[in-house]
Amino acid sequence: MKQKLKTHKAMAKRVKVTASGKFLRRKVAINHLRRNNKKLLQMAEGHRGTRRRLFRPAHESVMRSMAYMYRDRRNRKRDMRRLWITRINAAARMYGVSYSTLMHAIHVANIEVDRKILAEMAVNDAPAFEALVKTALEAVK
Repeated sequence: MKQKLKTHKAMAKRVKVTASGKFLRRKVAINHLRRNNKKLLQMAEGHRGTRRRLFRPAHESVMRSMAYMYRDRRNRKRDMRRLWITRINAAARMYGVSYSTLMHAIHVANIEVDRKILAEMAVNDAPAFEALVKTALEAVK
């Protein structure tokens, strides 16, 4: 006697009726795991040796690399700010002013320029930076 296939969608996904009328269970979860493992192994491309080929070492390596990525996105912001300050300080000292004195003068003069733009001006537009330094120092006096 042929068995009747359940009409419920979840059951239809998990069961297949053969030509003889028997039910075969489809292994849905295994494909799901394989898909996740494959995605993780693709993330581990570029790693060396076992960390690229086997799931567990690849998982450990990818989790650690993602933690480093998270940490270093924040560190990059710090590093860029330090670089801008160094460039502004070097350019300011060419005009006989220290970084802290220049920044104080800029705040007193109410000039709204951030460190990124100041560093860009110091490197690429020296006359504009000189004019800004003179304007800021005049406001302090």
